[in-house]
Amino acid sequence: MRGEAGLLADLKTLGIPFAAHEHDAVFTVAESEAVNAAIPGEHTKNLFLKDNGGAFWLVTVPSAARVDLKALPAAIGSKRVSFGKAEDMDRLLGIAPGSVTPLAAINAAPGSITVVLDQGLAAADRVNVHPLRNTATIGLSGAAILDLLRHWGHSPRIAPIPVQEPA
Repeated sequence: MRGEAGLLADLKTLGIPFAAHEHDAVFTVAESEAVNAAIPGEHTKNLFLKDNGGAFWLVTVPSAARVDLKALPAAIGSKRVSFGKAEDMDRLLGIAPGSVTPLAAINAAPGSITVVLDQGLAAADRVNVHPLRNTATIGLSGAAILDLLRHWGHSPRIAPIPVQEPA
């Protein structure tokens, strides 16, 4: 597992600009709202999923999105999905719940997980994600996230993630 040190080394090697912010640990989108208010850019939440065929997925969406889990599989090219287990997250990505980030794919063998980025985030100038721990946030472009994923041997997908209408 290459971890955060490997991530920072790859950002430097690839010349990817980013902004780093240290903060108190956050475990939920609700907890992160106060932290996010001080950090410009798009904020995210991540869904670690397993489909009924046994494939694992990491889907990154805007933090305010209420993902339509029934419509999601068709949008990402998957079978029916459910939330993955913490032990699978640790085994595949080397992270714990609360620290989920597309950047954890640095620790995943190519083909072991499919990373999906919401199409709006993929086009954003600044997307804020955890650097493999929930006590920091880094902001970088959506294109840079995709570049990193490809650099690590993954084939990220960009998709319009279906959301539920507000109640």
